Amino acid sequence: MSQPLYPRSPKVLLGGIAHLGRFIDKIRLRDAGQIQDYNYITVGFDKYLADFLGIDAKAFEQRVLAGETDEELLTWVKANGRKPSDQEITQWSQGLLVSGPKDEAGRQRFHGRLKDIAIKRGVAVSSLPSVTTWADVIELDEGRM
Repeated sequence: MSQPLYPRSPKVLLGGIAHLGRFIDKIRLRDAGQIQDYNYITVGFDKYLADFLGIDAKAFEQRVLAGETDEELLTWVKANGRKPSDQEITQWSQGLLVSGPKDEAGRQRFHGRLKDIAIKRGVAVSSLPSVTTWADVIELDEGRM
């Protein structure tokens, strides 16, 4: 069985922006038929990122699919989105990476993800590393923790 392909970690910064490289990878991998089960563009971190940057996610997707490089895409984001300061970008990225469930529904989704990871690994949830953030759940799910 082949090793699954995963997009970059949301913790990898592109132009100082968390999740941007992952968003690009998700678009590329999905287009290539190499991933299917990711929330995509209109929900979660993808939507939060597009909203923060003030970009049209579908227009961005078309740029990615046209074969632009990460640097070209970053230039496009800066030219076509809102213009956050470096400090805003740092604060937003840090906030994204430390965010966890904010309400009961979020806690239930969070624990559901942990249960799914434990099942995939064939272990008890209690044996998984302790995580409190959504970014760490992604890391755990994709085998980086």
